[in-house]
Amino acid sequence: MTANDCLQIGLFLVVLLLLVKPVGSYMAKVFADAPNRVTRAGAPIERVLYRLCGVHAGEDMGWKRYALAVLAFNLLGLLAVYLLQRVQQWLPLNPQHFGAVAPGSAMNTAISFATNTNWQGYAGESTMSYLTQMLGLAVQNFLSAATGIAVLVAVVRGFARKGAQAIGNFWVDLTRATLYVLLPLSLAMALLLVSQGVVQNFRPYVDVPVVQASSYVETSKDAARREVSKDVPVTTQVLPMGPAASQIAIKHLGTNGGGFFNANSAHPYENPTPLSNFVEMLAILLLPAGLCYTFGAMVGDTRQGWAILATMLLIFAPLAVGAVAAEQAGNPALHGLAVDAQAGALQPGGNMEGKETRFGIASSGLFVAVTTAASCGAVNAMHDSLTPLGGLVPMWLMQLGEVVFGGVGSGLYGMLAFAVVAVFIAGLMVGRTPEYLGKKIEAHEMKMASLAVLLPCALVVVGTAIAASVPAGAAGVANPGAHGFSEILYALSSASNNNGSAFGGLSANTPFWNVLLGICMFLARFPLIVAMLAMAGSLAAKRHVPASAGTLPTHTPLFVALLACVVIVVGALTFLPALALGPIAEYLMSAH
Repeated sequence: MTANDCLQIGLFLVVLLLLVKPVGSYMAKVFADAPNRVTRAGAPIERVLYRLCGVHAGEDMGWKRYALAVLAFNLLGLLAVYLLQRVQQWLPLNPQHFGAVAPGSAMNTAISFATNTNWQGYAGESTMSYLTQMLGLAVQNFLSAATGIAVLVAVVRGFARKGAQAIGNFWVDLTRATLYVLLPLSLAMALLLVSQGVVQNFRPYVDVPVVQASSYVETSKDAARREVSKDVPVTTQVLPMGPAASQIAIKHLGTNGGGFFNANSAHPYENPTPLSNFVEMLAILLLPAGLCYTFGAMVGDTRQGWAILATMLLIFAPLAVGAVAAEQAGNPALHGLAVDAQAGALQPGGNMEGKETRFGIASSGLFVAVTTAASCGAVNAMHDSLTPLGGLVPMWLMQLGEVVFGGVGSGLYGMLAFAVVAVFIAGLMVGRTPEYLGKKIEAHEMKMASLAVLLPCALVVVGTAIAASVPAGAAGVANPGAHGFSEILYALSSASNNNGSAFGGLSANTPFWNVLLGICMFLARFPLIVAMLAMAGSLAAKRHVPASAGTLPTHTPLFVALLACVVIVVGALTFLPALALGPIAEYLMSAH
């Protein structure tokens, strides 16, 4: 690694950490039970929305009602996105006259955006109308992210409340997450992106003359069924237009990741400059990191939030450095060929395949780690072109459960499930009932936490086994051997942890893959939400247990190390055999 690499990674982490407290403190005020300056300012708008929707804002919900509201709201959103895609050819704001999206792809996309996964088996600029992009996909970007925040807030109330039968009001939490957090931040970021050159318009696509004309060979058959080849000149290029900036802002802030264009954040109309690239990376981790402080503020001990954030950074920072280092080292199979030399010297020049020259290796490698640490899936480089070890990093970050920052809200409540497991293990070591934040962790809480931790793992390994063993799954693989297996493993890791990024070499827009990945995305989102809300309801009803000499402090470096070890061990024990068949095997073959 170079000094420039270290500077870029260090600057990013410093800016992120400087923003954690102000952003987290603001969100703590947004979701506080008592009125404050933040909520009083938007109270008139809230009252109008509640009156229109028939919501009783002062009503607290038990965990079952809260979970039912979450499921009903998101299933209705899923159905709306599906129907919108199926009838888009008859709707306005479709200047390219795109037809209806195929049923399998529409189903997969609807599940993907409703679950905050935003997996895309289609090319946005050649499939979706402007109306579908805005009314369907962009709206779901807001609502799925707001759902994750709302569920997290309910879980935190479970720890904070004592002897309570309710954990809040889903409709209020959803409204406040959207109105006070996601909308203003998205507006500010969209304006910044437009200033950098991101498009935001409703114009039809534009044909422009190319700087240098070229041609390609087109093969067809004549009347006698003989193949005929002819040169086709290329004198123009189609430039896609559309309301991109508004969707790109929320796709990063909401850790959604669905690109307006097929190339996602590698497209110059989504991510034109190094500044826009830095802002987009920062936006991905801003709310997941800030919510750690919000958690500490809401439970009355900000040290707890800093401890969770420290655990995330303890895992993230080395893996981010590892991703950049692996790409800077280049492909070992090419080192002896002097084809990657710098300035004529026989030294590795790094792996620039699949990367944008305007970003380079450091910004691309850091983006790889950021987007897969969070449940985002936005990409500014082709992950399929990463070196074997460079590709292992994003794969493993997802397989850890998307809890190292993770999705907005969902990453933190996933990490809290790991924290419950960690204190349970510590309790077993000393022979006493484990406690976390003054609440005893008993059988019910352990069952719910175990479900939240293990279900995504099971979906990855079972789904990979199915896809690799049936012809319909293997048919989508573009590369043979270890790399082809990595493509399958990556796709199931992404879908089963609600990430949405892809290696890119897998042809996944087929009936088999649309159904398999759709099932994984659905089961990785909603059963976990129900499990965490059930745990929150149980914890809220419990009385506070005063700390004693046998209580494990959960804000110390010792607990940070214990929690990080639990996350890493679960990931390693579950996925090391699969990783050995994929990226590790590929690395060993390329090194020799």
